[in-house]
Amino acid sequence: MSQAPDQMQPPLDNDSWRLLGLDIDGTLMHWGGDISDRVVRAVEQVRMCRNHVILATGRNIVATMPVAERLGIRRGYAVCANGAVTIRLNPASPGGYDIIEVVTFDPTAALELIRQEMPDAFFAVEDLGVGFRVSREFPMGELTGRQIVVDSFEELAQGEVTRVVIRAPGVDVSHFDDLVQRIGLNDVTYAVGYSAWLDLTPPGVTKASALEALRRKMGVYPAHTVAVGDGNNDLAMLQWAGQSAAMGNAPAHVHEVADEVLGSVEDDGILPLLERLIDPERLAVL
Repeated sequence: MSQAPDQMQPPLDNDSWRLLGLDIDGTLMHWGGDISDRVVRAVEQVRMCRNHVILATGRNIVATMPVAERLGIRRGYAVCANGAVTIRLNPASPGGYDIIEVVTFDPTAALELIRQEMPDAFFAVEDLGVGFRVSREFPMGELTGRQIVVDSFEELAQGEVTRVVIRAPGVDVSHFDDLVQRIGLNDVTYAVGYSAWLDLTPPGVTKASALEALRRKMGVYPAHTVAVGDGNNDLAMLQWAGQSAAMGNAPAHVHEVADEVLGSVEDDGILPLLERLIDPERLAVL
């Protein structure tokens, strides 16, 4: 049986394109909110060497665009909201982007289940391109964009959405993980954060599902894909990539699914991987 064209995988050479999926927080960006000049320069050089660099993040569009600007990425694609939203970067468009793919779900059932278990938690649903509708204002710095406090929980759950965020300060992460297993969130994809933070996205939607759609669109071979991340929401992306790397600051179970473990984000641990994707001979003729 012959292989499908997108499954045929010729050797990687100077004329081959790669697709590099990069998480932001804890991977590119230090915990203080900075991306070092060294990483910015390396990303620029990687992009000059026939690599599609795609930011793949849990952030919303509002929080993703400043990172793309910092990295000098003004054209190409970015995956936001853990795969539920894909944008095309376009300097000619309002805000510098066009929304090309949105996947939504009805959050009512999931929100009700979690509210019964954690009535005092903070709840938010993404307001695409604006910010979030929230049950009450989240602590400063936890959400990016406008926060619109709704009058009732029913209003919060009204309509299809791309993403739901639940935050329960002071609750142990293991308790949050046990909760989602126990109540059976079967109609969504979920990822538990380092703190008591829960992201819900449409069923089957991950960073990997959005990157796979872009891979096919761009005609990149599966073996020529690379991904780097550090969190639970990166697991599917790391398993999807032809080559994967977890940051040194990632939990052990994230390390286990990656092909290699890099240094910590605070030490710019991603640099050795980026440098391997830079072809000095190609840079010399540009």
